[in-house]
Amino acid sequence: MEETTVSAILGEFEESFSQLADLPANAAETNEYLRKLIDLVLEFAVTYGGKIIIAIVILIVGFKLAGFLTKKLFSAKAMNKLEHSTKSFLQSLVGIILKILVGITVLAVIGVPMTSMVAVISSCGLAIGLALQGSLSNIAGGFILLVFKPFSEGDYIIASGVEGTVENLGVFHTRIITVDNKRVTVPNSVISNATLTNVTALEKRRVDLTFTASYDNDIDKVERTLLKVACEHELVFSDPAPFARLSSHKDSALEYTVRVWCKTADYYTVYFDLIKNVKKAFDKEGISIPYMQFQIHTDK
Repeated sequence: MEETTVSAILGEFEESFSQLADLPANAAETNEYLRKLIDLVLEFAVTYGGKIIIAIVILIVGFKLAGFLTKKLFSAKAMNKLEHSTKSFLQSLVGIILKILVGITVLAVIGVPMTSMVAVISSCGLAIGLALQGSLSNIAGGFILLVFKPFSEGDYIIASGVEGTVENLGVFHTRIITVDNKRVTVPNSVISNATLTNVTALEKRRVDLTFTASYDNDIDKVERTLLKVACEHELVFSDPAPFARLSSHKDSALEYTVRVWCKTADYYTVYFDLIKNVKKAFDKEGISIPYMQFQIHTDK
């Protein structure tokens, strides 16, 4: 038996209903009209209802099966070797592909010829590609991020004016949680083409601080005090050794630069502790920190 196409179904359906175009004029004609309508609906249900029901069943079961298979595939032990971001990205992509295949199967069951389907898909693909250039570039950007791996989930990054911890790398977007607990969704194409700083990529990080002291203070004493405070902090590494030197002459004070190394996770603890400890050490050693001063001269 030849495959019935969608156009043939619609043609037959239109031809059958054309017989009912003329509305009944009296009660006798009304009974005949209703009888023909019921016969037509029953004929259509018997002839094509089965295919429509099968297509609906395939669509519902297929979508559920696609989700189940995707989840089952990526819960296998072999997939545990993948990074979480890579695994999440591939899982989303495979799920989309399986659902597209289910949709194609449904169209084939209804009666759409594969040759026509390929032509339609090609035309639609071109039109959709032009209309969704941004979305497709996001998918390409996601692949680039997966291949070159400039960051992983859980890393703290700075990119395109957004700063925070990577929560998820998806097919189209990357979700970032900022330090004030806001979720920012950034297109993958933007991140893949932007200058990206991965703050937590390495285990060690340098803390750079500047302090000011009065011109009246002994320079060597200030440097020794700063170096002592840096070396005494338990989270500061001894190798590379802490650094403290006079770095600039300002209008009303001398500026000193302090550089120490610590674990990346301890960065802000060391940063804020040194600021507090230096102020206490300056007070103890009698090192003055000048305030902004103005001298006003008046003519008598």
